[in-house]
Amino acid sequence: MASISPYGKRFISYLRREQIKRLITADARLDGRSLDQLRTCEVRLGVVKTADGSSEVRLGKTQVVAGVKVGLGQPFPDAPDEGVLVVNAEVLPHASPYTEVGPPDEFAIELARVVDRGVRHSSYVDFKKLAVEGGKVYLLWVDLYVINDDGNLIDAANLAAVTALKNTTLPTVVKSENGVKLDRENRVPMAIDVESVPIAVSVGKIGNVLFLDPQFEEELSLDGRIVLTYSRDQIVAVQKTLGAFSRTELEAALELSKRGREQILHCLSKVF
Repeated sequence: MASISPYGKRFISYLRREQIKRLITADARLDGRSLDQLRTCEVRLGVVKTADGSSEVRLGKTQVVAGVKVGLGQPFPDAPDEGVLVVNAEVLPHASPYTEVGPPDEFAIELARVVDRGVRHSSYVDFKKLAVEGGKVYLLWVDLYVINDDGNLIDAANLAAVTALKNTTLPTVVKSENGVKLDRENRVPMAIDVESVPIAVSVGKIGNVLFLDPQFEEELSLDGRIVLTYSRDQIVAVQKTLGAFSRTELEAALELSKRGREQILHCLSKVF
């Protein structure tokens, strides 16, 4: 296993940071993008044949693979008629120079939680339809694997999770002498509401300039970052992961994130 070093252990040279700041102030970026432009987005479904659902997302050079495994078990006590979702994230040792061998650290845990929150707070997955006979429910384990970290893992990981869930098929439930069990030879598509797909959009801040989809070196130069997750036209989750934002900046970040959401939806339209 591996994890991402805390931001305090990451570094970028002073001269490189100043160059990035000068470019951002002039509404320019290292890779030539505009401030409101995402990198090229690519999605492939069904990339892990042993999973019940999977996808690979490339956002620029950032690469994340998501796999879904379906099981049968007990529901949470506070939601006895709903299925269970568990999201985990792991960063492979070669993903970046700042990846360390060891259990997931706070950043990797936060990555999983932000993705989990967006899915859970939208109506993308109808968890009540995941309840089956005998008091059992479907269990959905979503595992996120960061293959390459070139910045903005949250947006890429969220996109990988929701597309892997879209690709998921549920083994049918059959009765046995011991109750119910899964028949993995017979499957049905998992019911999801495509219109409610949760979309995470990260807005970075350097100085007083806001921009979408920070790549790796921009990420190391950030003074602030906020992640807004949309479902339909509603914000279902907000996560400020770095720095502070004034009210005016928050309003600007909101408008900027809407443009980012439209670009991600265009990417999703190729596979939905």
